[in-house]
Amino acid sequence: MEEKKFDLNSIIGFVLIFGILIWIMYQNQPSDKEIAAEKAKKELVAKQEAQAKADKTKTAVLPVAAATTPGDTVQLANLQKTLGGFAYSATLPSAKEGFTTIENEKIKLKIANKGGYIVEATLKEFEKFKKGSGELVELIKDNNSHLNIQLQTTDNRTLNSKDLFFEPTLTKSGADQILTMRLKAGANEFLEYKYILKANDYLVGFDIRSQGLNKVLNSSKPLDLVWDLKSFRNEKSVSIEKRYAQLEYEYGDEKYSSVSDGVGKEDTPEKVSYIAFKQHFFTAILATDKPFEKSKLQSDALIKDESIDTTFVKQFRATVPLAFSNGEVDYKMSWYFGPSDYKTLKSYDKNFEKIIPLGWGIFGWINQWIFIPLFGFLSSTIGLSLGIAIIIFTILIKLAMSPITYKSFLSQAKMKVLRPEITELGEKFKKDPMKKQQETMKLYNKAGVNPMAGCIPALIQLPFMYASFQFFPSAFELRQKSFLWADDLSSFDAVVQLPFHIPLYGDHISLFPILAAIAIFFYMKMTSGDQQMAAPQQEGMPDMAKMMKIMIYVSPLMMLIFFNSYGAGLSLYNFISNLITIGIMFVIKNYIVDTDKIHAQIQENKLKEPKKQSKFQQRLQEVMEQQEATKGQNKKK
Repeated sequence: MEEKKFDLNSIIGFVLIFGILIWIMYQNQPSDKEIAAEKAKKELVAKQEAQAKADKTKTAVLPVAAATTPGDTVQLANLQKTLGGFAYSATLPSAKEGFTTIENEKIKLKIANKGGYIVEATLKEFEKFKKGSGELVELIKDNNSHLNIQLQTTDNRTLNSKDLFFEPTLTKSGADQILTMRLKAGANEFLEYKYILKANDYLVGFDIRSQGLNKVLNSSKPLDLVWDLKSFRNEKSVSIEKRYAQLEYEYGDEKYSSVSDGVGKEDTPEKVSYIAFKQHFFTAILATDKPFEKSKLQSDALIKDESIDTTFVKQFRATVPLAFSNGEVDYKMSWYFGPSDYKTLKSYDKNFEKIIPLGWGIFGWINQWIFIPLFGFLSSTIGLSLGIAIIIFTILIKLAMSPITYKSFLSQAKMKVLRPEITELGEKFKKDPMKKQQETMKLYNKAGVNPMAGCIPALIQLPFMYASFQFFPSAFELRQKSFLWADDLSSFDAVVQLPFHIPLYGDHISLFPILAAIAIFFYMKMTSGDQQMAAPQQEGMPDMAKMMKIMIYVSPLMMLIFFNSYGAGLSLYNFISNLITIGIMFVIKNYIVDTDKIHAQIQENKLKEPKKQSKFQQRLQEVMEQQEATKGQNKKK
């Protein structure tokens, strides 16, 4: 066999081939960017695979009642340590932050899975502050309101429904939207909130009931339902909104009241049928078909400094009991989220309209039976602009009151004619005031003049004046309705914004109050002379002439200060009212009442038999005679 020799050429060939392979590998080595891209790609694929695996596992989670794996049992045991019988609710897919929205043409409600209560309530037809602001009125948002039921369990736990997760189910029944929120303790054991929203309505059905919880909840005492709301400011005037924001409620046999204004105010009425957290022009109401046996209602003012505290107005809180019946709770209730409009509230036939401050007694009757129907007819039925409606409304009211104005002026005219004789009696019996009074009364009786006749018509007009002070600030129709320079008749008509704040007056100048003050100045200037002539100075009585001179300037000033921050609608009403009164008085004085005829009639009456005295005049005469007799006896002693 031939021996192989070392082949140098072969070795050189292998070395060259190896070198070529090394060079090829070096040239094909990826760059740093390519390496980073490849690494990111691999990480993304790995993450997607892990997420898919997690989703698959999450989807495979069964309700506790069907749990079969050791992991489910451990999860349930851990949840039961804190949630007791309601651990079931925490294992459902709905046990996460989520929301369900229901809405119609008027309102939009957002209900949270956690707590099952309304976290947003938006009124879709109304804007904040001013027309065109672009911000809708939101009664509830940003955690300013909570609804909570304190759950006392049979295993001595205290849980709050607002911290637990409800399972939502949204269905429809015709045009009605029905949202059922269930806090579950098992497949068929739950606490349920049911929201029923009808089309084109502000009223939302709200039922609370339990099913199968008689072994979970301690039914020996009622559940405490707590509803609180921190009311947002929605109007231009902070001070006016603060004044009209109130916690109102109906209790007992259709009795009505409100929690007093201030800080830390509280009422504890029984048999409460509805609770209203009222702002100036909007309100949130919780009503129940089965009255709450007891309640604790609280109101706190949040505005301390009107230049700083401009977001929230008041903090409201209501605590009411939900009584058990056969181990379960079942309450048919309703929410109202909408305008504080008298006609809208009255349409529900639940006495909601009582939250509108129309005044007590006769003032409320005037508003309810005269002002509201008349103004509603002018503004809605006829379709006049609100400013024109106010003017015509004022004219009609003043014309209706003109006979009373005539009677008042006629009485003043008669007293003015008698003034010289009354002055003469004053001089004659200067040293005997009692005798002077007796003779004056005899003169009145002979002349057929009643000194009280001028006061009674004025007293009749007072309720109408006070009723207007209640009606216009509460008239929802005026909100954001413009007239002339006023862009909102429900708020002040600022024509100048001041760079500083004047105590009692404000930081702006409103024009309608200035016009109303000027009108009342000329009215008082016009009538003060006749009043002074009609009412001669009485012994021991203040000088009415001086008082009237002071009031001529004080009354317009008070009008100017008081009305500067009030709604322009009220100032417009008072301006037109005083103008019309001036006109009526001018006509009566110059074209109707003839002082010469009055004087002749009085002289003729003196020749006749004196009229029979009224019971009041008789009683007054008897008192004066008794005083005179007593005075004579004292002198003899």
